[in-house]
Amino acid sequence: MTGPLRVVVADDQALVRTGFTMILAADGIDVVAEAADGAEAVEAVRRTRPDVVLMDIRMPDVDGLEATRRILTGAPGEPRVIILTTFDLDHFVYAALSAGASGFLLKDVTPEHLVAAVRMVRSGDALLAPAITRRLVERYARRDPDTSALHRDLAALTPREAEVLRLLAQGLSNAELAARLHLSEATVKTHVARILAKLGLRDRVQAVVVAYETGLVSPGGRRDTEGG
Repeated sequence: MTGPLRVVVADDQALVRTGFTMILAADGIDVVAEAADGAEAVEAVRRTRPDVVLMDIRMPDVDGLEATRRILTGAPGEPRVIILTTFDLDHFVYAALSAGASGFLLKDVTPEHLVAAVRMVRSGDALLAPAITRRLVERYARRDPDTSALHRDLAALTPREAEVLRLLAQGLSNAELAARLHLSEATVKTHVARILAKLGLRDRVQAVVVAYETGLVSPGGRRDTEGG
């Protein structure tokens, strides 16, 4: 993508908003609006059409989860939402990922990591490593009725695509997938792109969630490469 990177920062703490805004602005990222709750965040997104939203998960009235749902409903691809939280294994974080968020950051994130994360999701990548997402999914999969919207029919996938999805959900990177399946990384990327397209998913984070929610991968399963 070209052009300035536009961000909305939503957090009920003014100091957090100010701090994040200063960090992003110092790196040439344009914070086009700030919001103190989820309702303000939804309105700010509609008004400014940002590339990325930094969304606090716990806010009064309309929380970050509901705001994420409202922002992403009917708007595939843009904007990207990064969840802000003080807990790395939070029930609400998992629900937000299921709703379409592209990842999460802890609020004590370093300035360098914050900037890198915003730029990463703007380019279309998922923020979380699959193995981190897997920890969330294994804890919360099938426990939250709010995730039912993510259920997908995997029948559209070819056997090879289903295999790629299963291994992706176990935490393998593209390089590891390529080595395991004796494919090039370019071919793996093509398979992943087709999986996302066929299942109507935004990124690898949602693909991992779907793999667990549909039973393709069972919570508690271990990576075959662990310990080797």
